[in-house]
Amino acid sequence: MDEVLKAVKERRSIRSFLKKDISEDLVKKLIEALIWAPSAGNLQARKFYFVKNKEMKIKLAQAALSQMFIADAPFVIVGCIDKEKIYPRYGERGVNLYAIQDVACSITNAMLVAHENGLGTVWVGAFREEEVSKILELPKHLRPVVIMPVGYPGYVPSAPPRVSIHETIEFIE
Repeated sequence: MDEVLKAVKERRSIRSFLKKDISEDLVKKLIEALIWAPSAGNLQARKFYFVKNKEMKIKLAQAALSQMFIADAPFVIVGCIDKEKIYPRYGERGVNLYAIQDVACSITNAMLVAHENGLGTVWVGAFREEEVSKILELPKHLRPVVIMPVGYPGYVPSAPPRVSIHETIEFIE
């Protein structure tokens, strides 16, 4: 099996983390995965915060509807869109769609690189944006769209079922 497809199929959402540090080399690989993702017009209208501070991780977990496993990860990546970079070229559609897609591409890359290196991640989208913005003291032009805890898995769940190809894919010839 193709290595990338293998990683796509084996990656799981991890909500339990070991108390084990992550090397700087691995952090650098995740950073590369984030910044090498495609972006609309190559504007790269995104910014990522790597949060290691325990108190701040607890506040982020509380802002994420009390998903406290977030605070247990060695660090958390908060992905933000940059409205100032995207709006001049693409207007509201850029702010409300393209920049979010850009962050999603970056986070997906990071998830796959993390998995390839024995780390676990999970996409957390359920959080109070205004609260996260205050915790991180974000400038007004940045909007948080994802919280992703990163760490060595404490537990790896089995693969969830997938819908059939026939339910998901439509060929038009």
